[in-house]
Amino acid sequence: MKSLTRKWTAMLTVMMLMLIAAYPAAEAKAAEASQLVSKGNTTEKVIALTFDDGDDGGNIAALLQILSDNGVKATFFLTGKAVESHPQKIKDIIAKGHAIGNHTYSHPYFTQITAEQMKAEVEKADALIRNLTGLTTKPYFRPPYGAYNAGVLQAMGEAGYTKTVTWTIDTIDWEGRSAAEMTQKVLGNAVPGAIILMHAGSGAVNTPAALPGIISGLKTAGYRFVTIPELLGFSTNSVQYVVKAGDTLYRIARLYGVTVQQIAAANNIANINLIYTGQVLQIPGTGGTTPPVTPTTPTTPSAEIKCTVKAGDTLYRIAKLYGVTVQQLAAANKIANINLIFVGQVLTIPGTGGTVTPVTPVTPTTPAVTKYTVKAGDTLYKISLVYKVTVQQLVTSNKIVNPNLIFVGQVLIIP
Repeated sequence: MKSLTRKWTAMLTVMMLMLIAAYPAAEAKAAEASQLVSKGNTTEKVIALTFDDGDDGGNIAALLQILSDNGVKATFFLTGKAVESHPQKIKDIIAKGHAIGNHTYSHPYFTQITAEQMKAEVEKADALIRNLTGLTTKPYFRPPYGAYNAGVLQAMGEAGYTKTVTWTIDTIDWEGRSAAEMTQKVLGNAVPGAIILMHAGSGAVNTPAALPGIISGLKTAGYRFVTIPELLGFSTNSVQYVVKAGDTLYRIARLYGVTVQQIAAANNIANINLIYTGQVLQIPGTGGTTPPVTPTTPTTPSAEIKCTVKAGDTLYRIAKLYGVTVQQLAAANKIANINLIFVGQVLTIPGTGGTVTPVTPVTPTTPAVTKYTVKAGDTLYKISLVYKVTVQQLVTSNKIVNPNLIFVGQVLIIP
C-alpha cells in the first residue's frame, strides 16, 4: 500500500512540474496582429502621397524634385531589391526628409507563402535599408499587390510591423494611365485622411507628369500633405520615436515632457533600461505628430550658421539643438551616412539664419550658481568628486529621478 501511495505521489509530482513548466508558455501573450490601415482616421483635410519602389526606381529623381519644388513630404515603401539596385536614390529619399516603409525584399504575393517566408522577406529588406540609411522601416509595412489575409496580418504583427498600410485611392499608374486620368481620379475621390498609391518605377511612365497637377489641385481644395507616420498620428493622438544610439528612456521622456513610466506603459516595456537602436516607441499624450523643438537663439532669416562637431555629438543632438531635422542637416552637408560624423567637422545648419552660436537652453541663474555640462563617460559620482559635493546633493538640486540616468549635454546645477 505504501509503495502504491509513493508511486501515485511521484506521478502527481511529475504532472505538477509539467504543468508549471508549461504555464509561462501558455501565459505568454502572443503578438497582436498588424493593424490594417487604408485611410487615416481624421476629419482634418490632410492627405498622404505614397510611392512603391520595386527594383527599378526610374522615376525617383523626377518625383523628388517635384515634391521638393512643392514643399511636400511623402512616404516611400521600399523593397530590398531597390536598395541593391539603386542605393544612392534611396539615400536621396532619406536626405529629402521623406518617410519610409517596408515593401518586402523581392515583392512576392504574401498570401501564397508561409509565415516564416513572410518574416524573412521583411527582415531582409529592413536589414538592407538599415545598413544603408541607419533607419528602420518599422512599424510600417505595405503588402505587395495589396494582397493580405489574417495570416499575413498576424505574421507582420509578430515581425514588429504593427501597421499594414494599403491605400484609399489607387492611381493604377503602372498601367500607363494618362496624367489627366490619374489627376481626375485623385481629385475626384479625395477625402480627409486619404492615402494615395503611386509608383516610383519607370513603368509608371506618366506619374511625374501627373504629380504637379495632383498636388496643386489638392492644395486648391484645401488639403495639406502628411507622411504616413504623421497621418497615423492624427488617429492615435501620439507620436512615434525611433530609438537612436545613446538614447535612454529618461532622455526620450525628458525630450517630450512625459515620464519614463508613461513611455514604458505605452510600449509594454518591462525593463526601462533595455531599449535598442531602431526600436519604435509610441510617445503617449503628445497630441500630434510634430517632434518637440528645443528653443534656439533668435536669428535673422537670411543667412546660415556653422557648427563644429564636438566629442559626443550626434546629428540628432545637433538637429535638436538648432530646431532642424537630421535629414535637413544630412542634405545640407551631403552626408551619406547620418551615423558618421567626426570631431572638428564643420556643419552648415540650414534655414537658421544669422551667425551666432546657439546657446543650450538652461534655467536663468545668478552669477553665484555653478553649472556643469555632462560629457561622455561622466557619472554623478565622478562629478561630485570634482566639485566636492555629494551625489545626493546633485540629485536633489537637479531633480534627478534616477542617479544612473544622465546624458551627454545635460546641464547640471552644482549646489
